[in-house]
Amino acid sequence: MAWALDNAVDRHKEAPYTFYTPSEEVLDRLQAGDLVKLIFMAEETLDNGCGAERMWVKIVERHASDFRGELVNHPVYLQSPQYGDMIRFNSVHICSTQLDDPRAKEMDYYFDYKVIVSNDVLEREQFNFMMKDEPNNEQDTGWMFFSGYEDDDYNADSTNFQVVSLGVVLNMDDSIIPYLDAEPRSAYERDLESGKFVFVEDYDWDAYDDE
Repeated sequence: MAWALDNAVDRHKEAPYTFYTPSEEVLDRLQAGDLVKLIFMAEETLDNGCGAERMWVKIVERHASDFRGELVNHPVYLQSPQYGDMIRFNSVHICSTQLDDPRAKEMDYYFDYKVIVSNDVLEREQFNFMMKDEPNNEQDTGWMFFSGYEDDDYNADSTNFQVVSLGVVLNMDDSIIPYLDAEPRSAYERDLESGKFVFVEDYDWDAYDDE
């Protein structure tokens, strides 16, 4: 079975708040004997629906950003490569290591803390209204995100909403980071001319509570 290594750096660029890659500091520290995780991509999706498998490789030698290492996992889905095979790879292929990395803790925050989004936000990959209520638990940020195209009937149906990681909405628009620490009972809408979010002074929280 033919396979290729996925480019983790490109994956991170596409989803910087949900797809972790090691920091440059960690990559610079890698040496022979360290373990790194690579994504092995099948050229064709398998019958079981699997198209890739993440596996650990033990570094044998390094030359600048180029590496050679030994596969130390037994593949579960892919028929090749096999345990013990020598793999040549570049730092752009590394999606994880076993070294401590401050970036990993930052990524944990974006993954562990949750927000509520409408399904329309996920379909459009865009939100134009956001509001913060009192959090329900330690991992709940209290934030809810709307596309702005939902009507009252849509909003009244809880099945039109789901809980996702904070990083999911930051991948869409990270300009909201300065607003994340706003006090509960705050609402913001996007100004269509500037594209920026502005505070909604007269949001009707009483009507919201009655819903």
